[in-house]
Parts: sequence; structure tokens; C-alpha cells
Amino acid sequence: MQLRDNAAYEQDNRVVLTLDAGGTTLEFSALQGGREVAEAVILPSVADELEPCLQQLERGFRKVLEQIPGQADAISFAFPGPADYKQGIIGDLPNLPAFRGGVALGPFLQEVFGLPVFINNDGNLFALGEYVFGFLPDVNQQIQAHGGSKRFENLIGLTLGTGFGCGIVCGGQLLLGDNSNTAEIWLMRNKVQTDCCADAGIGRDKLRVFYAQKTGQDLTDVPAPDVLYRIAKGEAEGDSKAACEAFALMGQVLGDAIANTASLIDGLVVIGGGISGAADLFMPAVMAELNGRIGHLHGAQLQRMPFHASYLEDDAAIAAFSKGDPRTLAVPQSSATVTYDALPRIGVGLSTLGISRATALGAYAFAVSHLG
Repeated sequence: MQLRDNAAYEQDNRVVLTLDAGGTTLEFSALQGGREVAEAVILPSVADELEPCLQQLERGFRKVLEQIPGQADAISFAFPGPADYKQGIIGDLPNLPAFRGGVALGPFLQEVFGLPVFINNDGNLFALGEYVFGFLPDVNQQIQAHGGSKRFENLIGLTLGTGFGCGIVCGGQLLLGDNSNTAEIWLMRNKVQTDCCADAGIGRDKLRVFYAQKTGQDLTDVPAPDVLYRIAKGEAEGDSKAACEAFALMGQVLGDAIANTASLIDGLVVIGGGISGAADLFMPAVMAELNGRIGHLHGAQLQRMPFHASYLEDDAAIAAFSKGDPRTLAVPQSSATVTYDALPRIGVGLSTLGISRATALGAYAFAVSHLG
């Protein structure tokens, strides 16, 4: 699958049916040219029983089909794993017990509707949507507007919510892996609690655990992350210092996981999901990790990553990032000169599309690219 630029997708007339599948609801829609062409249809997921759940899936897509002119060209959506996404087979899902034991969901829908069916995980499709329609083209356009010469072709997309998800696009290719398990960085080692995975330190419940540890409160008495945010900002009653430290601890774990991943991929990083709304509390710790030091033999200290990371949070940061360090060099034994940017760097920023929109656009781009 080779991706095209967003203009090519926006001019494509093919219609793709999409689905946002959750543990309690199923939200159906349709996209054409990267734009929604149907009103969303929301149905209960009926997650405990397979046949009623499959009936809801069929019913939802049929309701969307009734709204669009002509025929649809494909079905493409994100669905939780574990799964064999290439085969369209969904495995054991904790939030959707009806699918335990393995269900050939893709082949079922293909047989019902007579359309190509593409299923992927939400992290992959979020990254794909940001690569084609969101963060990556936005950053490249801003660099160009500021007169910079650098252009980015690689992107790491991170989702922060109940858990920690990731997708990676390199040089126009979404990395999928031989087992549909690429970019499972939630299983990286947790810097703060080294006998645990990174996912044990990133997400809604983990913030509550950190706060409980700092305050000595029972976990059942700790409020939701949005309240913890207000406590940290001094806008709600509670231990402001402990709340700030909880977000900073999550930032350390997240920053370490990003540093490991970015050192392999060397590209932009975009963060989305509900927890990203508290970026002002955890991003300082993330950036300190990315631009910090790491030990080597005999007490040596090295730069944490082979390039500098910039948080693209405002116009001034983007302008400095765009400029880089342009230099002109003479070609040996020649009168010719060459220019190059001597500052290796990556940018980190927040999604402006939002996770639902980016994921739907990723599903659309994935389908259209496979249709050819």
C-alpha cells in the first residue's frame, strides 16, 4: 500500500463505509473525498452475544447505505485487537466478549455486502489519518511557509485514553507487521516501575493510581482524571502538588517510550486521545525525557536521542523548528556549493483532527489506497 497526498484523496469520488466500534456503542458513517456524506448512525453494540452484535453491525451499515447516492466501494474501520487484521479475524476481546474464541468478521461483512472489507486497529488508523490529512502535512506546510527546507516523511501516532496505543507510518507505508502487531509500544518497559510495561504508567486509571500513591488515599476515593487536572490547576479541592506529580510521572513513562520509538523511526510524533487535553501538565516531563541524557559505560553520559525534539505548541516554536540550522558548504576541488540543514530534529505535537476524526480518515485512506 503506497499512500498519496491528501489532495488526491480529497478528489476521489469513491465512498467508504466506516465504523467506530466501542464496548457499548457502534457508530457508523460514510466518507467520500475525506468528507462525511452520511449522518452518523449510533447503535448499542450488544457486546455479550455474537449473533445480536453481528445483526447490529449489518443493520448499522445498511442504515448508512440508505443515505448515500449510488453504491459504496468498500467498508473500512478500526476494531479492537487482538486480531489477524489482514484476514479480518477478531480474537479474544475483553470489552466485546461475544468475539472470544475468534470471529471471521471481515469475511462475514464481505459476504453480506459484497464489498471489500478492511479492518485495522485504532492506533494504526489514527496515525494514518494524521499522516495523510493532519499533523504531518500541517507541519510540512508550516515549515515551507517559514522558508525552511526540511520535509518529514515519517510519523508516530500515539493515543492516550484508557490505555496507550500507537501506529507508525514510514515513507508513505503504514507498518503492519507479520502478525498484525506492529507498534505495540505499550509493552515497552516502564521507566518509573521497571517490572511493569509502559501501559501500566500511561492512561486514565494510571493517573489515579499515581495520585493515590502520592496521597495515601484509597484508589476508590480518587476522582477521575479530569478532576485531577482541575486539582492540579488549583481549581478543585485536593492535593495540587500530588496531582501535578501524578501527571509528571505519566510524562516520564510516556517520554521514555517515545524516545525509544523515535530513535528507531526518526519522525514526527503526534499525540491524541482524551488525556492529551492535559498536555500542559505532562508534556514538560515528556520533553525533559526526550532531550535528556542517558548513561553509558564508565559514567559517560549521552544525548537520549540522536536528534533534538521540539514541542510544536505555538507559532514561535514552529518558526524556530522550521528554520533549523541552514548552512552552505563548498564542494571540495570545485567552485560549486551545497546547502544543508545541520540540525537533526523531530517535532512533537497534539492532534488537531481529534482521535475519532483522524481514525475515520485513516480508515478511508487505507481502503482507497488498497482499492488502487
